[in-house]
Amino acid sequence: MPVVAPKRRLKLLTIELDREEDGRWIADVPALPGVVVYGHAKQDALAKVQALALRVLASKIEEDGTPQDEVRFVLA
Repeated sequence: MPVVAPKRRLKLLTIELDREEDGRWIADVPALPGVVVYGHAKQDALAKVQALALRVLASKIEEDGTPQDEVRFVLA
């Protein structure tokens, strides 16, 4: 009987972006409380929010020992 690898579920994390009146970009991941960052440029905010979200997920994995599904980011 052939060995079948378990199906991996994909977890999509939505990133919301907004530009402040002062020109800074704010990015947040609503599914992860506290994952909110500012950046001077849109790409800066995107990079920072993804890095912070991954650190939060890594911390959760360390705490409960359960690996996460595959994670991808989407822009709202």
